[in-house]
Amino acid sequence: MTHGIRTDTHSTRLDGPRGLRDTAAHYALLPLRVFLGITFVYAGLDKLTDSAFLKSGGAGSIGETMRAARGSAAVPALIDLALKSPVGFGYGIALGELAVGIGTLLGLLGRLAALGGALISLSLWLTVSWATSPYYYGNDLAYLMAWLPLILAGAPYLSLDAAWRTRRRRRSGGYR
Repeated sequence: MTHGIRTDTHSTRLDGPRGLRDTAAHYALLPLRVFLGITFVYAGLDKLTDSAFLKSGGAGSIGETMRAARGSAAVPALIDLALKSPVGFGYGIALGELAVGIGTLLGLLGRLAALGGALISLSLWLTVSWATSPYYYGNDLAYLMAWLPLILAGAPYLSLDAAWRTRRRRRSGGYR
């Protein structure tokens, strides 16, 4: 007996009946995506509009924050690298957070946006919040873990990625 591989099994589940449990499971990652997207957009905008943050020295500056965290960081070399140009690094983090947040909210290159968010969270955990004790008081590790399901799942619905995928399928005449 020969077994074939079905290529038509992927469905957006919008074309058939489903119960409340199926609907809830289908949209389970949407609240996480919205929360992380809004949080990262807010964090990026907050840094870009804070007059003290984007300076190499002084209270509340990126430079002072990094110098204060250097002694307790898991990877002080990351801080040393950033301290070569603290203002440039501050702009990089802020614009990175903004891009990740917008990409996550729109579902634009969802897995790539989630990977960017995870890398930002990982770098902050290994530097700024590493010394937080107990570890679960630090939020960067929790953000890192929150990005992982979105790296795995991407933005399969209510997203630009899903719209592009649907458009490609229609052009090619079926599921691929």
